[in-house]
Amino acid sequence: MGVESVDRNMPSFHLHLPHLHHHGHGRKVAEALCRDVPKGCFAILVGQGAEQQRFVVPIIYLNHPLFVQLLKEAEDEYGFDQKGTINIPCHVAQFQYVQGLIDKDKQHSSHHVGCFRA
Repeated sequence: MGVESVDRNMPSFHLHLPHLHHHGHGRKVAEALCRDVPKGCFAILVGQGAEQQRFVVPIIYLNHPLFVQLLKEAEDEYGFDQKGTINIPCHVAQFQYVQGLIDKDKQHSSHHVGCFRA
């Protein structure tokens, strides 16, 4: 996966999420998407096929070089126009290893909400 070779000077990644209207049918969609995702977090899918698992991670991950590398791998695998939940194409165990590195790194730099598997 190349985790060791990630450049710490990599530019930050900015995620643009579609605006969800909070009236009529749009409200139901927004509520369904956010029902178990705490404020300041977002859901991703990791793995492929039967191995695939859903994780809820803090938004702060989007600025971490290791997570940015995973997003680039997802772009290479699925293209930039993914619809719905972001799919990360690595094995779950590899993601959990990277998640541990990110959490350890963030503990040294700032306090944040912990991550969990949903």
